[in-house]
Amino acid sequence: MQELVLSERRPDGVAIVTLNNPPLNLQTLGLMRELERAIMELDGDDGIRAVVLTGAGTRAFSAGSDVKEFPALRKNFVEEKLRRENAVFSRIENMKKPVIAAICGAAMGGGCELALACDFRVIDETVKIGLPEINLGSFPGSGGLSRLPKLVGYTKAMELMCLGTVLDAGEARRIGLVNSVSAQGRALSDACELAHRLSRQALCAIRYIKQAVHAASTQTSAEAVELSLRLSEKIFQTADSREGVLAFLEKRRPVFEGAPTD
Repeated sequence: MQELVLSERRPDGVAIVTLNNPPLNLQTLGLMRELERAIMELDGDDGIRAVVLTGAGTRAFSAGSDVKEFPALRKNFVEEKLRRENAVFSRIENMKKPVIAAICGAAMGGGCELALACDFRVIDETVKIGLPEINLGSFPGSGGLSRLPKLVGYTKAMELMCLGTVLDAGEARRIGLVNSVSAQGRALSDACELAHRLSRQALCAIRYIKQAVHAASTQTSAEAVELSLRLSEKIFQTADSREGVLAFLEKRRPVFEGAPTD
């Protein structure tokens, strides 16, 4: 049987995870199971320091759900599909290492929501992205409702979701939906370069940054300060923190634990 999710581990500590259900890389129940398994394995692998998530081919990063599965799921849609998708996307969001979406083809509906769960988004200049679920009489049910406003603000999020607006790459970059726009055909290589740069950073610090940033939207200012102080207490006891200070004093590039040296 065809593997619906492929994982490649590079020598520099970067893993590439590919949705392998072309041409649209639809998010079937089977693909979600394989994606969850791949993410759990990579998150537990100390040799992996950054993950790039992409889709097979150039037509779609992912065009979202396979609507053909909907009739059989309708009586138990939330439990069988949405709860699983939300759990998988949350696993991606909460990985101990940074995750970059390499959007080489259209990212629609659940495909866009999957990209939103990543820490960084690199998009091909020819690609479109959006949450058009309203056109099916529905709404984004796998995290888009909460993640999109955090990135683009309430006003723009309401417009995009209520009108089902599809954005080109330039507009997605302008409103902060993606981090960068790549020349045609270069989104994957640019995402891998970003992943390589991140793999050389202090992984523990990145993990704490993710934890604090994710918590910020639901915390009071006082709670955010307290979390920052608790994480600072931990980070200053690490070997990476000592190495970073020593490298600064010695005027050299730091070499953090487990990071590639090239």
